[in-house]
Amino acid sequence: MEKILLLILIACFLIVNLSIGQESTPEDIEKGAIHSSRYWLDIDYIGDRHIGHRLDIHLPAKTEDNYPVVICIYGSAWFSNNFKSRAFKNGIGQYLLNNGFAVVTINHRSSKDAISPAQIHDVKAAIRFVRANAASFSLDDSFIGITGWSSGGHLAAIAGTTNMLETYYLDGDTVDLEGSLGKHTQTKSHVDAVVDWFGPTDFLVMDSCGSSISHDDAKSPESSLVGGPIQISKKACKMSDPATYVNNDNPPFLIFHGDQDPLVPDCQSEHLYQRQKAAGATSTLVIVEQGKHGPGVMINKYYEQMISFFKSNMKP
Repeated sequence: MEKILLLILIACFLIVNLSIGQESTPEDIEKGAIHSSRYWLDIDYIGDRHIGHRLDIHLPAKTEDNYPVVICIYGSAWFSNNFKSRAFKNGIGQYLLNNGFAVVTINHRSSKDAISPAQIHDVKAAIRFVRANAASFSLDDSFIGITGWSSGGHLAAIAGTTNMLETYYLDGDTVDLEGSLGKHTQTKSHVDAVVDWFGPTDFLVMDSCGSSISHDDAKSPESSLVGGPIQISKKACKMSDPATYVNNDNPPFLIFHGDQDPLVPDCQSEHLYQRQKAAGATSTLVIVEQGKHGPGVMINKYYEQMISFFKSNMKP
């Protein structure tokens, strides 16, 4: 009987630690890779053990009582459910840490795991988890910014344009924008500022405005995300487009896009920006000359502009 009780206690311990994550020290990470004071890895923000529902939290080296937060979403054409470490491989994560922001890198389900809107449901659940558990991880929930690149930019943008929207009525259907994942469904999922790096915003016009690949193809990333060829899945595309939900209550946006991007044409960011300006939302668009899909765009010059933007939108 005692052995059975011991096994039960051990199982409960493992489940709890899988759910909330374990604190580690910087020495456990390869030296020089990430400079942070504390971090927690592979936190299960839903509690279902799915690899697509894990997040990491890193705190800056400078000691403070708590830190403003930026959530980072990787680009993968929505095909990966486990690329959260990419935020440090391209430098954006460390740049945020060096400037006093806690960095939360999140996984989300891939389009192979589930079609849209599963991905934005994951993002909203991660935001709720961060806000609900802020005190446990020395996070200041008075500022939660969000950023992402490529498909991650799309998810960051839709998190922003659907700020405070739980549902949306579209062409006779009600779109669930919030989902019901995780333990914190009563916690708000809004963000305070968005930096979108060349994310798709209007799938149906990508091929007609300068893309060098076919997004209309049945196997394209966008078609895979919505569950069918986009030109015959127009309603599903509209449901998945950040531009659909633009309104004057959007948080401030800063959008970066290279004018030589071969994968996501810069008209995508231009379209979102124009929609936001027309709606009275605060938005800034930076078109980078000779910038490609990352190269020439995700560099320190524009990381610095990102930092200034986030800081300017923090509460005094």
